[in-house]
Parts: sequence; structure tokens; C-alpha cells
Amino acid sequence: MAFSWDPGGECSRGENMAATVSLFHSLGDTIRLAILQRLACSDALVTDLVATLGLPRSTVSAHLSCLMDCGLVDFRTTELDSVYYLAQPELIDLLNNAGQLLAAAGANVAFGSNHGTPGEGTP
Repeated sequence: MAFSWDPGGECSRGENMAATVSLFHSLGDTIRLAILQRLACSDALVTDLVATLGLPRSTVSAHLSCLMDCGLVDFRTTELDSVYYLAQPELIDLLNNAGQLLAAAGANVAFGSNHGTPGEGTP
């Protein structure tokens, strides 16, 4: 059953809230967002992502694992490599909508305003 944020519908009482929190947690990291942004352009090998992001292979692999666990990224194998791709193309719409929300909210969504910054009690 799909989770709905439809304001005209019946309000849920937290059904699927854990899944929603997991989704947004997976999107709440700059490295994972950078990986998703790169994969939105085209499928990629880990070596492509390492080169694009300038990060160690182990770091990129750990973040890919998180994104795969959430069902956002998947891979297919070739003879020599694994090629990663967005498993949920709807994610592009979600990220575009987030960009529109940020543009509308402006400075009210400034990083760290009023709620601390990562590393200061904010996971």
C-alpha cells in the first residue's frame, strides 16, 4: 500500500512512517545525494562515481549499499563490472519537488538554522 501525503484524504496515524523516515534519512546525506544526482544523468560504474566524487572507493561503496538497501539504486553485472542505476525513476521528481520547496521556503530552510548541524546531536 502506497503512503499518501494527500491533504484531501484521510490522515494516517503513522502507517509506513518508519519507511518514510528511512527514505528521507537515505536522502539526508550529501554524498548519497551526489551519487543519486550522478546516476540521474546516466548509469555508472563505481570507478565512475569515485572519479566524479573524488572519494575513496570504500566510501562510495558504503553509500551505494545504503541506497540499494533502501531500494533507490540497483545494479546489473557485465562480464567485468557492476553498473549502477536509479531503481526508482520517480526519485527525480521527488528531488525536483524538493528543489521547488527549497526555492519557496528560501532562508527558512537554511542549513543548521535553529536545529543544530550534523555532528551536534543531529543524526
